[in-house]
Amino acid sequence: MGSPFTGQSIESARRALAARLKAAQLDEAEQDARVLLGAVLGLDLTGLIAQAARPLTAAEASRLVQHAERRIAGEPVARILGTREFWGLPFRLSEATLVPRPDTETVVELALEIFRERNAAHPPRIADIGTGSGAILLALLHEIPDAFGIGTDLSLSALVTARDNAAALGLADRAAFVACSYAAALSGPFDLIVSNPPYIPSAEIPKLSIEVREHDPHLALDGGNDGYDAYRALIPQATDRLAPGGALVVEAGQGQARNIETLMAAAALSLDRPPKADLAGISRAVSARKMPP
Repeated sequence: MGSPFTGQSIESARRALAARLKAAQLDEAEQDARVLLGAVLGLDLTGLIAQAARPLTAAEASRLVQHAERRIAGEPVARILGTREFWGLPFRLSEATLVPRPDTETVVELALEIFRERNAAHPPRIADIGTGSGAILLALLHEIPDAFGIGTDLSLSALVTARDNAAALGLADRAAFVACSYAAALSGPFDLIVSNPPYIPSAEIPKLSIEVREHDPHLALDGGNDGYDAYRALIPQATDRLAPGGALVVEAGQGQARNIETLMAAAALSLDRPPKADLAGISRAVSARKMPP
């Protein structure tokens, strides 16, 4: 039996796919339909409009059905396509990496604000702890042309993905990747340390959306009983590896910023600015400096 999309025009197939996704109660059905159809056909939005009357081939229709079934089953579009844009850059994903989210761009924004205040004569050294796909580190290297960065992760598969992303973005000569727990294998000193650590309390993970709980790696989500295990491990390590005047910037979950600041202060870091809010108004990026002796 052929695909229900076989022989349909591109526009008809888009409408039919959007209707199927809406019937499955997916919030962004129209957008998902455009993206999935565009991926199958190798067309951007302009191309979809320009070729709206062209009929789908049987192979294209079959692939579109496969994509639709995966999306209706709760798999995120980025997982289906294997890529996600972050900071305007394309990142390949793997099962060992989180899907980079717009909220995390707040960490990049704050890190750049802090960097642009520095007056050091040497090229900056950056560490990204729990780098995953390399999104934060590579976004920063893209913005700071003379910087060198190291990304760490427990997952070798994630590090392979991050290394491949660095190569694809033309940043391989300024990026290195190390397998270790947090910053354990790093010696420093670093001018900037960034991290999006796991911060979801263990008991909350089953309550997350199916896109997250079934498709993001739990290693990158589970922050322990209260959600702060990673910060307790990371912040003292980062303090030891920061250069005098260097800064630590971490992502925070909703309602966590104040407790993270308390952990930073306990590690003798200086809180010299308020947390930076994301577009939803949540305090998403928290920073502190290592003051010169």
